[in-house]
Amino acid sequence: MDDMGRVKVQLRMPPRSAFDKFERETRARLEAAALNATHVAASQAKSLIRREMAAAALGRLGNAVDGGSDLEKHRAPRRSAAGFAASGWVHIRSQSDRTRGAIEAYTAGADIAPRRGRYLWIPGVDIPARAGRARMTPEAYYRAGLDKKIGPLIPIVSDGRPLLIVEGASVSASGKARSAKGLTKRGKLRKGQIAKPVIVAFIGIRRTSREARVDVPAIMREMQAKVPGLVAEQLNRR
Repeated sequence: MDDMGRVKVQLRMPPRSAFDKFERETRARLEAAALNATHVAASQAKSLIRREMAAAALGRLGNAVDGGSDLEKHRAPRRSAAGFAASGWVHIRSQSDRTRGAIEAYTAGADIAPRRGRYLWIPGVDIPARAGRARMTPEAYYRAGLDKKIGPLIPIVSDGRPLLIVEGASVSASGKARSAKGLTKRGKLRKGQIAKPVIVAFIGIRRTSREARVDVPAIMREMQAKVPGLVAEQLNRR
């Protein structure tokens, strides 16, 4: 080929320090994006679990569910030879065994058996369902003084089922539930009450089951699947 002209290109490799800086900056961007993404995912998971629990008629039980993240705790990502890891999580913040047990039962299902004694005692429709903020039990019945206000509990067995009954009490004449009262000291009915010779105060059962109402694993899988997209969103903001 005739030499009609030449274009000369000379490339020089940048110094090693330039590659090191690029790697550090890229890693820092990825770590920051992962910290923010896992924080957002954990927050969304907590909110969704709380909404699902409210929709399942679990009252304020969802308030015992909380969340956290490495970002919130001001923790750096955990580095290893293979890369790094950042985390967000959802947990039960209540220290109450009762609350924790209820949440576990309604999110994982449970077979409930009595802790003490042979039976779980379910309150009947004529006595209060609760003693203050606690569920009504025979022990709570006596602590609340209902043996004086309504009458003492008498154990019987009816058709093979254990019952705790109250004799010689009264209920609301209007049919209002949980309106049982005892008679006056003179054995008279109180105003607005009608006599009821026998009140079934508690029904005894061996055990009961609760089905899960909120699928927490499914919610966490949904949030896990969203993390790559959340990381991409964080990277695009920079």
